Amino acid sequence: MEHNIRLTSAEIGGLWATYIQENMSVCLLIYFLHHNQDEEIKKILQQAYEISEGHIQKITTILNQEGIPIPDGFSEKDLNLSAPPLFYDMFGLSFIYSMSRMSMINTGFITANIARKDVMDFFVTMVQQTSLLYQESTNLMLSKGIYDRPPMIPYPNEVKYIEKLSYLSGFGKKRPLNVAEITEIFFNTERNYFSILLCTGLLQVVSDKEIHNYIEEGKKISEKQIKTFNDILMREELLGNVSTSMEVTDSTVSPFSDRLVVTLFHSLNAIDITLIGHALSLSMRTDLASYYQKYIIDIMVYSAKGFNLMVDRGWAQLPPHAPSRRDLQKL
Repeated sequence: MEHNIRLTSAEIGGLWATYIQENMSVCLLIYFLHHNQDEEIKKILQQAYEISEGHIQKITTILNQEGIPIPDGFSEKDLNLSAPPLFYDMFGLSFIYSMSRMSMINTGFITANIARKDVMDFFVTMVQQTSLLYQESTNLMLSKGIYDRPPMIPYPNEVKYIEKLSYLSGFGKKRPLNVAEITEIFFNTERNYFSILLCTGLLQVVSDKEIHNYIEEGKKISEKQIKTFNDILMREELLGNVSTSMEVTDSTVSPFSDRLVVTLFHSLNAIDITLIGHALSLSMRTDLASYYQKYIIDIMVYSAKGFNLMVDRGWAQLPPHAPSRRDLQKL
């Protein structure tokens, strides 16, 4: 006999946040599908669109069954499909690759906090679908010659143990980077190249001065991170990441509403803080730890500016909250 178990706060929060994320993704995918002319990329964009639409429908069903209001989402009113293309076709593939990679990580965190069977089934399936989307986008990037692999190192030929605390030292004479540190530096830099392309395009089309300044500040933070970590790779003789080709057209007409742009940045800031925190936890050299700590603070301050902008414009939805018992008790 099945019992009607109420959703936990973790399950409500996961469904609520995922609905907003997937709803935003659907809007962006509609835009990319409208303009993309590459049949191989268009196929994977269509696949991503159908997956996100399915997620929205499933979350809507669960929330309706529980009597929980559906968050306000985005629609085609937030798109201007008559605007000229802002990005070339390859950026659509980079978008799928980057968003599926971040979604795998974020959805994994949510899934680890879920217990109710229907919600667990939904998020486990979502992790599988997102992983396959990441796999297909990576394979397509490889076939098109635009995937930049992390640095190669010689294979180790024996097991060794750390003998001195100087292994942690990041100042003065430093040891070479280990594989975990190389990995985090590489993918942090890759993520920031994607951010710069996104910012470059949006800076051409956003006319609101406050939002324009906000995007410009985000671009500068990404540029600083790229310089910091590419310089480290160069000093370690591991080369730096190869910058992506400029995938931005010369359009000056915005295809997106200001609300969609700022919400996208707010979402990217949140996952970026998570990923840099993960990099910090894996980096044993103190110089790397200090850089990651600095950039987490920079992005948190930057994210707060975006949040304030959303609140001032009436765009920040209040997530589900526990009741104030003091208010209920009239204290």
